[in-house]
Amino acid sequence: MKVVHLSTYHTFGGAAIAALRLHHALRGIGVESSVLVQQTEREEEGVQGLASGFIEKKIAFARFAAERAYFLFHEKDKSVRFHFSPLWAGTDVSAHPLVREADVIHLHWINFGFLSLHSLEKLFALGKPVVWTMHDMATFTGGCHYSRECERYLTHCGFCPYVRKPSATDLSSQVFEQKKKLFSNAPLTLVSPSRWLAELGTRAALTKHLTSLAIPNPIDTSVFKPASSSEIDLNPAKKWILFAGVNTQDPRKGFAYFKEATQLLKDRLEDWGIVVFGKTEPDALTDMGLEVKSLGSLPAHEVVKVYQAADVMVVPSLEDNYPNTVIEAMACGTPVVGFDSGGISEQIEHKKTGYVSQLYSAEDLAKGIRFVLEDADYEQLKANNLQVIRQRNSFGVVANAYLSLYQKLTEMPR
Repeated sequence: MKVVHLSTYHTFGGAAIAALRLHHALRGIGVESSVLVQQTEREEEGVQGLASGFIEKKIAFARFAAERAYFLFHEKDKSVRFHFSPLWAGTDVSAHPLVREADVIHLHWINFGFLSLHSLEKLFALGKPVVWTMHDMATFTGGCHYSRECERYLTHCGFCPYVRKPSATDLSSQVFEQKKKLFSNAPLTLVSPSRWLAELGTRAALTKHLTSLAIPNPIDTSVFKPASSSEIDLNPAKKWILFAGVNTQDPRKGFAYFKEATQLLKDRLEDWGIVVFGKTEPDALTDMGLEVKSLGSLPAHEVVKVYQAADVMVVPSLEDNYPNTVIEAMACGTPVVGFDSGGISEQIEHKKTGYVSQLYSAEDLAKGIRFVLEDADYEQLKANNLQVIRQRNSFGVVANAYLSLYQKLTEMPR
């Protein structure tokens, strides 16, 4: 079985990391898996970049710039600039050797100038089974990665809240029509890490005629695992609340609710602290109610140590598919508190591995943190996390689920 994964990025972003982990998991069970990306960020077996030379990299950047410039004329404001992908610019990879030799073509996150709608048309024309792991909603919308409260994708996109002049024939409507034609007879099977997104795929007007399955993202439990002692410089007398991958500028990530929740915990100032890593604005970390230790951007091996050192992680995203950070923490035995949103409530088993808080409630978020750090049998929570990850997200379990799907698709008459 030969499978080629198509992903814009090699290691940048959650979708790219999930795709790469699946590649490693499949190779671990004997599948001839390869990954084709815009350009590689390091030498890695089975991973190839389209752009390797100076000129090729400039052309790749030009495609990215052209894609963004095209949307620039339509965007509502700069806050949504990278939240909508019209799939206008891309390259034709249908003749690439990895694609030609593959039994199955596996799409991941392919936006920002890597593949266009025309690129997809060329791939579908090969007649090979195509699996598309949806890492956000963009597959079945007129371009937005997350629809927020808009449900027009269930009937027909238009009057889009992301564009400057919403109308029945705006950019989202035009992209919707192009996708409708493209998907009508495509040899396409949809997969989502979460049941939440898979179910939306079965309801969305563009994809309701397609099979939409849920297979969770994998995690390497030989890397993400508990540690006997902390290797991070944190006061051992305190319990530490982790906020991972901080992006205080994106309202969807719910940082404001986390900040309000920690202010409600200020009675534990002497006993608890907050540790953060990733993208953040220093001013945003003031008035948190508890001591804050910001570690900035970290390499992967240091990130694991932070998960191991933390006592609880909080993921207050208001809309998210299947954050890698949740299963990374769980694999290290660290309980997670998150909102009842998207696929997060599927990742966390309420009061068994962590706490699922009422959406938009900072009070319940704070209650969840108190539950983990004060009320629960912490060692039992930790043991439950490890068991769930082993049974649901380990490399072998996820790789075999995908292999079963590949085999079924390749045995079907074309």
